[in-house]
Amino acid sequence: MMSSSSSTPILLLLIFSSFIINFSSSSANHPDHYFKSLKKFQSSNTNATEYIEITKPPPPNPINPNCTLLVLQNDFNNTYGSPPASAIYSPPANCTGPWNQIFLDYSVSVDGEQYDRISGVWLDGVEILRTSTAEPNPSGIYWKVRKDVTRYSSLFNQSNLTLSVILENLVNDEFTGIYHVNVSLLYYQDQDLNPVDPIEVEPLKLNRKLGGSSETSVKGMYNVGAFTNETSADLIIPVSDNGGEGFWFRVQNESDVHSKTIQIPQNTRKAVLEVYVSFHGNDEFWYSNPPNEYILSNNLTTQRGNGAFRQVFAAVDGVTVGSVTPFPVIFTGVINPLFWEPVVAIGAFNLPTYDIDLTPFLGFLLDGKNHSFGLGVTDSISFWLVDANLHLWLDHGSDVVQAKSVLSLTPPIQFKIKSKSKGLNGKFSIKGEREFEYSGWVNSSAGNFTTTIQEKFKFKNKIKLDNYGQEKEVEQKIKVKTKITTVNEIGQEISKSSISRNYPLEMKISTLPGAEKDTFLSITNVTHSLEETYTRSLSSNEEVEISVQNSQDSGGWMLIKDHAVLSGTGTTTQVLSYQDQNGCYIRNVTAANGKILQDNTTLTCVLSSVSV
Repeated sequence: MMSSSSSTPILLLLIFSSFIINFSSSSANHPDHYFKSLKKFQSSNTNATEYIEITKPPPPNPINPNCTLLVLQNDFNNTYGSPPASAIYSPPANCTGPWNQIFLDYSVSVDGEQYDRISGVWLDGVEILRTSTAEPNPSGIYWKVRKDVTRYSSLFNQSNLTLSVILENLVNDEFTGIYHVNVSLLYYQDQDLNPVDPIEVEPLKLNRKLGGSSETSVKGMYNVGAFTNETSADLIIPVSDNGGEGFWFRVQNESDVHSKTIQIPQNTRKAVLEVYVSFHGNDEFWYSNPPNEYILSNNLTTQRGNGAFRQVFAAVDGVTVGSVTPFPVIFTGVINPLFWEPVVAIGAFNLPTYDIDLTPFLGFLLDGKNHSFGLGVTDSISFWLVDANLHLWLDHGSDVVQAKSVLSLTPPIQFKIKSKSKGLNGKFSIKGEREFEYSGWVNSSAGNFTTTIQEKFKFKNKIKLDNYGQEKEVEQKIKVKTKITTVNEIGQEISKSSISRNYPLEMKISTLPGAEKDTFLSITNVTHSLEETYTRSLSSNEEVEISVQNSQDSGGWMLIKDHAVLSGTGTTTQVLSYQDQNGCYIRNVTAANGKILQDNTTLTCVLSSVSV
């Protein structure tokens, strides 16, 4: 017979293993939403803390616009499922255009206890900002999102439009945080400003001649297809919902395609579809979702399945005309909320948008008929918030433009999928590649020009589960390179743009039982980056290049009970590098336990181009 002293460790091991198995059957060690328990996180600091998103350096004179217009003030409390707050917009009477830049200023303050929330801003149904909130600390927090919205100038020149803001929030006895929001517009005239935010880099003035123009605006940072020397569109048409619960479409599954019927003006010479997207619910961490077979074989209660590949696709009359795999934005209440204070994750305050150039498809859009513009998400589960803006440039020299689509090569993505599991342990991988090409000519009063779009896409995702599913590793790489070439009727190249994007992500989560009843310990590490390079060359053989590398490395632990963080630590180091023809900028920031420990800026750095 085994002695009691020798049997005790084995008994404890059996109890521990039983806990792990039972815990795994319900959690599957997914990343999740949490909030800081203000009862546990007491602070001697009585002043509100400013939260920030590390972005490109601000313009030289960001606080002295020619005029400022406060459009909306609102307190968002129990607003989930309610119509947006709204106000009437007209240009400021004492500050008439033209303006060479317009900025949206979205300011928020909150105290109490609250989850992170999603928010959107629309003007006449056109979305101009997708953002999310930070989670408050005991003394309260505040932040400001300043986004260049110059590309929507054709709207801002109009009067009596409705500006709508939705912030889906819940307030009760436990979650007391009310978000106080101010939305203003800042107008600049005759000022040579650099863009504020690399998530949406709008006109960057180049002090030299490009293609015969003394001043060229380089647009579209993180907006594929808009990196041109065009002015803002003449007409912007929303591809969105009716606004009853926000103008975004709620995509519930892969077959849930939402559409809007639009008739394109027949003198349209260029069209770009700008897509806004965010992911929530069971698909918020789509990049870490296991295949359904793993969930079913282990009788797990989680609904976070369907594998780890997602793409937002756009269709016209049921025919796919483009797709984007979004940058995996991490909201402030997830994985470990202590990582994202007071420096939030990349894109959390200003989510990226994605442009799909539809100019090669004008051949069948300019027939004077209605066309259905649809949006959906491949392999999705509930739920995604998606809408789009159709930017149209018109030919002011004619009433009708002739166009024809001459090439459309869109092969399906070639996937290699591997899945191996034993109980709660498993390894799953997805590799996908695709190259496509679209081409079409447009004959306007400016001449006959053919636009060709070529794109190379690569996707890799690996998920590994060990220790009865309590150790999870995720590694994902998204690489996209898009080339847009324009030639005249004799085949002479007028312009060429190249946009390379690289979105690597690595995440590790280990879960252990906590010392207190009904608690568990989560040890997490996250590394993610947004790397993009843009080049543009014109017939003058001059070339402009813009490069951005924005990386965060976070690590820490937390003790959790019922989604409340009782204690823990979190450290995030971020390096942002930005380079254009005017020079280079690098910012290195370290934050830990709610405070910034280091914030250094230099004007010298070395960047490597993103390759696909």
